[in-house]
Formats: sequence, C-alpha cells, structure tokens
Amino acid sequence: MKARIDKKDKVTKDVIIDSFMHHLTRSLAKHPDVASNHDRYFALALTIRDLLVDKWIETRREFDKKNPKCVCYLSLEYLMGRALGNAMINLEIYDVAKEAMDELGFDIEKIEDEELDAGLGNGGLGRLAACFLDSMASLQYPAFGYGIRYNFGIFKQIIQDGNQVEEPDHWLRQGNAWEIRRPERMRKIRFYGHTEKARSSDNKFKKEWVDTQDVIAMPYDMPIPGFKNGHVNNLRLWAARSLYGFNLSSFNSGDYINANLEASLTENITKVLYPNDNNYGGKELRLKQQYFLVSATLQDIIYRFKGAGGDIRKIDEKVAIQLNDTHPAMAIPEFMRILVDEEDLDWDEAWGICVKTFAYTNHTLMREALEKWPVAMLEKLLPRHLEIIYELNDRFLRRIANKYPGDVGRLNRMSFIEENHEKQVRMAYIAVAGSSRVNGVAALHTELLKHGLFKDFYDYYPYKFVNKTNGITPRRWLLKANPKLSKLIEDKIGESWYTNIDDLKKLEKHAGDKKFIEQLAAVKRNNKEVLARYIKEHNGINLNLDSIFDVHVKRFHEYKRQFLKILHAITLYLEIKDNPKGDFVPRTIIFGGKSAPGYFMAKLIIKFINSVANVINNDEDMDGRLKVVFIANYGVSLAEKIMPAADLSEQISLAGTEASGTGNMKFALNGALTIGTLDGANIEIKEAVGDDNIFIFGMKVNEVEELRKGGYNPEDFLKDQPRLRQVIELIKCGFFSTKQPHAFDPILDNMKIDYYMSIADFDSYNASQEQVSKTYLDQNAWHRKALFNIANMGSFSSDRTIKEYATEIWNIKPMLLE
Repeated sequence: MKARIDKKDKVTKDVIIDSFMHHLTRSLAKHPDVASNHDRYFALALTIRDLLVDKWIETRREFDKKNPKCVCYLSLEYLMGRALGNAMINLEIYDVAKEAMDELGFDIEKIEDEELDAGLGNGGLGRLAACFLDSMASLQYPAFGYGIRYNFGIFKQIIQDGNQVEEPDHWLRQGNAWEIRRPERMRKIRFYGHTEKARSSDNKFKKEWVDTQDVIAMPYDMPIPGFKNGHVNNLRLWAARSLYGFNLSSFNSGDYINANLEASLTENITKVLYPNDNNYGGKELRLKQQYFLVSATLQDIIYRFKGAGGDIRKIDEKVAIQLNDTHPAMAIPEFMRILVDEEDLDWDEAWGICVKTFAYTNHTLMREALEKWPVAMLEKLLPRHLEIIYELNDRFLRRIANKYPGDVGRLNRMSFIEENHEKQVRMAYIAVAGSSRVNGVAALHTELLKHGLFKDFYDYYPYKFVNKTNGITPRRWLLKANPKLSKLIEDKIGESWYTNIDDLKKLEKHAGDKKFIEQLAAVKRNNKEVLARYIKEHNGINLNLDSIFDVHVKRFHEYKRQFLKILHAITLYLEIKDNPKGDFVPRTIIFGGKSAPGYFMAKLIIKFINSVANVINNDEDMDGRLKVVFIANYGVSLAEKIMPAADLSEQISLAGTEASGTGNMKFALNGALTIGTLDGANIEIKEAVGDDNIFIFGMKVNEVEELRKGGYNPEDFLKDQPRLRQVIELIKCGFFSTKQPHAFDPILDNMKIDYYMSIADFDSYNASQEQVSKTYLDQNAWHRKALFNIANMGSFSSDRTIKEYATEIWNIKPMLLE
C-alpha cells in the first residue's frame, strides 16, 4: 500500500484505491469494515488533496522563479461550496475516482454528500469571489485570495413555526480536509492604544502607535485548482488567536472564567461572518473583523514582496490589490500607515503608490450597505487610522475646493467624514479616492454609480470608473451542477465550452431538432425529480413534476421583493378558489434564502411566506395545482440541486436596486427562463437571449425615479387592482395567521409606504406571469426558449470577467507552467 501518490504516477483506479485505503487506515486509523461514510469522505478528500499538493507546490515554485505581477483579492466572503467534486472535475479524475469507489462498494455521490459547505460566505458577493478564484486558476493568472476563516460561518438556518431561527454552522466540527495551517506565517494585529510623534525620523507625518492590544492572525491555506491545467492558486484564510492564550495563574487560583476570557474575546473576531451590528458591541466587532483581515493580509503581501527583493516604492509594479466591495476598504489607510510610519515614505509619495496599487469593486447601490464607522469608535479602536483618514480628507477636500471654488455643498457631499449628529467615516469614498479603478458589476449598475451614488466622484475622476459585468464559472454551475445536461451538450458540440463558454452558441443550430429538444426536456424532468425527492424528504411535500417549478432563491432583502412573489402566489390561490373546477397551469413556487439576524422585516416576510404555504399546501383544492415551498438553509450545494430543476427564474428586484445578480446567470445557463425587471444584469441577459426568450415586466429606472419624485402613493395603484385589494384584506383579517391575527400588521404598515414599489409593479408582474403560464402549455416552444438561454450565456462567464480585470485593471498576464 503506497503512502502517497507520486506526481509521476498516472492516476488510475488502482492508484486511487491504494491512496484511499492508506488514508482510511493510516490517516484516520479506521478499519474499512467499521468506517462511516464521513470517514470515507475524509479519506477520499485526502487522496485528492495529495494530487493537488504537488501541483500547488509547483505553481508556487514557478511564481517564485518568474516573479510575475500578481493580484491579491481581498474579500470578507467566499461562498465556496463543496470542494471534493470540484477538485476531481478540475483534475480530470472524477470518472476514475468513481470507478475506484464502485470497486470498493461505495457510492461516490453519498460520499460527496458528507462534505459540509464551507462556512465562509452568505450571498452573491461570496459566490462571485469563489467563481473568480476558479477562473483565475483556470486561466493561470498568478493570484492570491485572502479572507477570514470563520468558525461558524454566518449561521445555519432552521425554520420553526415558520420563523427563521439561527443556529451555529458547525462546518469545522469534524475538521477540514482541504486546509493547511501555516503557523510560521502568523501575523500580529494591533488595536486600541494611542499615537505619539516618531522620535527616530524627520518625517513630520510619521507616528508611533503604542500601548496597543495585540492579537495573532493564524493563516490557513486552501488550494484552488485550475481546470485541467495543473495550476493551483492559494486562498489564505486568517483565524484570530490570543497572543497570550490560557492564563494558568488565574486558573490555578480558581478564576476559571478569567483564565480563558482573553482568548475567548480575541477569538470572537473570527467566530461568525457579519456579527449582528444593531448594537455597539456588534458594530465594533465588525470593524475589528475588517481591520483584522486587511492588516494581516497587507503584512503578508509586503513580506512576500520584500522576500523577492522588491523595493516598496515599486510595489504597484508587482502587486495589484482588489477590494471586493467596501468591507476591506480599511486596507487603504492601513497601507498608508505602513508606508508612512514603517517604511518612512513621504506622504505624497505614499499616496501615489497606494492609488496605483488598489482597485475597488462596488457591489451595491444601497447607501445603508456602504461601510460607515463612527468617528468615536475609530478613535478608540484604531486611533492612528483616524488620524490618517483626517489627513487624507483634508488634502482631498483642498483639491476639490481648488477645482470647484466656492462649491461648499460639493465639499460636504464628498468629504470622507459625514457630519451628522454622529460623525461617521465614509469608507466607500476612501475606497474610490484611494484606488486606480472603480468598477460596477453590470452595465446599468456602473451607470447608476457614475450618475447617482458616486456622481461627484465621477465628475472629478471620470477615468477611474469602468464596468466589469459579473460572471459565473461554467465548471461549477453546469459541468458539476448539471452533469446530465453537460453530457447532452457534449454529445452535440463537444467539450470546448468547458473553457470557452462562447461555444455554447453552437447549440442554436439544433433549435429545430425536435429530438434534441425532447432530450433537453427529459434532462429537465430528471432534475426536477431529484429536487422533488429532496423536498419530500426535508419538507414532507409531494410535488407535481408537470408543474412550473417557479423559483425565487437568494438572500432575503426587501429590494429583492420576495414579498411580490408571495403576493402572486396568493393571487393564484384565489383564482383557483374562485373556480375550483377550472383548468390551471400547475405551479410549484419555491423560496430559499437567509435574512440577516437583525433584519426584522425580512424575517417577518419569511414567516409570512411559510404561513401562506401552510394554508395553500393544506387546501385540497390546490392538490396538483399549486404548492409553495420554503427550502431551509439555502447555500451552494442546495443551489446545485435547485438551479438545474428550475423552469422559471425569479429576478424581480425593483429597477435600480440590484447591482448585478449572478443567480440570474446560473438559472439561465441551466435552461430556466427568466421573469425579471430591467435591473442589474437582467438587461444584458435580455440582450443576449432575445426578447422572445425572457419575460420582462415592471417600471424602468427612470420611471421609478419619476414616480418617487412625484410622491408615490400605493393607494393610487390599488384602486384599479381588485384582486390585490382582496389579497390585502386576507392578510388584514388574519387569514394566514389565525392564532395570531395581527402577526403581519407590520407588513400591512409597510405596504402603506411600499418603498420598493411591489404594488406599483404588481399588475405588470401578474400579466407577465399569465404569459408564462400560456407559454408553458407548449412544451416544445418552452424548451426551445430554454435552449436559446443556454446557448447565449457565453458573455456571462467569470472567465470573461477575469480576463477584463487582468488586462484593463490589474495589468497581469497568465503564468504558464513549464
């Protein structure tokens, strides 16, 4: 039995079996007869990791030898999904591994199901970062990902009595086969303290930050394999550890709580993603978390750069740092602190280097989602950084004043410091000023940034703003998630689309092939069967496979308008109740997604959806016609079941609120038709697939703005919508909450304002849904439209997006392995 796989070995079934048995019996000390499926998963994961390690090392050796310019990608989230299946596909050994497990009598799919999704992200931001890592490795770009190793992710969502209940996500409880701990690369992170004038320099801006409270950032590395190219990049995740650890003196004196207190408080920094910030302690913890990430990362980047003999004044020639949204924006004042206080650079020179090194991606138009920190909190927690921010702001406003003499309003709008009842630091503004490029993530989003959120900055820095429409990796979201559809496509056009997704366009010439359309429909039905079994097992609901699988899965937020979708579900319910013997196109409406723990209205909407589902699913008149399902704890692995099964993709945010969306791309790639507003990347999807292959409804951005300026009153729209008024009356009378008749009064109060204009868009939405039902009756036409969606997803590959970042922002080139 071989202890490991040699890199010269051809990876055969026998090689996999030998390594698997070695890890099962030696690494895990388990006899095969008593091993559980989880033991088998761990043994197979370690086997695959062995195959990655040699490639991982060789990639790093090549980097050290060639010393190319690289990108360092900073993100507070990475929604990675399961690593085992992805690694086997990228290493071209999935079929061999399956044969090996079959010979041993094990089901590889059951083994894969043992892997828990890594608790490193929450929504589209994190999944985009994961797709980008895949594309960087698959395109062989020299790249390093940096993030946080959260102990408990965001949370595990449980539904109890219709309510979202948050429980810890124990994704690390049984270990993580994919990580390597690197204690030799740990970094010290400082908080609190105060500043003093530097005594050892004539640089008047240099300060010493003293009497700090220090913690350790412990790095854990995860391999990111490229697709069939031997290139393996690195994702480094930081975990907070106490500098002093266990206090034995306190313990021996019987003070057991204080013996562990310092370590416990330190480790809270990386316990969970996005601590609830509706209180001071939670907000301070978020700031600590964000600074912890950027400080550890910048120390690591500079250490590696100097280790290769680099001159800090030329770091921008070898390193590009990409900020994935505003969360890591504290990296800019931290970099200035390092350059001025530690490297003794002149202020203007340091700022020039900083701007050339950083780039910033904005992911939201929601002002409340842009990081703003109270000045008093920064003064206490990061006193040196507040001084740096004030100096940056003074110099920046001087330049603005020189360009726009006497325009005080502009100065107030552009200041890094918001002068309200509580002074706050606007981190997004620092990110814009401190970066060489600022990009939105869809064509519309970038225009709204330029002419809305960052209008003053665009006026001043027009050259900085560029668009980079988001993308998804076809390896994860088609090849892995939908193997039957992938095989059908391969049989028609070959495998080139794995790395050149534009080749899916070749499918269009088969649109008139009736047999191929029938095969496409058969694959969809098979995928619906898989999802229906999952829902039966976890929700106890039987689904009609002939129904439209109408899916709205994403993070819960009012602007994403899950509420509009459930209003439509009630409308369908009432139509069936009015005519119980009528013919209706059957629907299964599927929801999934998490609300932030402190977001009252989003959590109440989850409760409302489940209450409506309880009524509909227990009404005999609805049997075979209408079902409403809420799938708990939505994440990547669930998405891989849901998206291939979906017939209809709900992308119904109010126009002008969604930055891009990537779920819309994943659904379309898997043959779902989109119903959506002209928002985010929906616009570009519409242009790609054609007007006949998408269902568009609702107001455009300019119409939303005009309505809001004119004084939007939902009552004006309700007058002409008797069905919607009937729906509201049902909510008022407690029809969906008989035990708590007033449970949904806050929703009714919200509807009186209807900030995200569900009522204004409802009539158009309902009419579009009627068109969906009519179209679905002609199955051949429906699946032909699905084919045009699949065939035209080429421009929504993350490979395309990363190539654009690499050439137009980072100025990096592929590092081809010798």
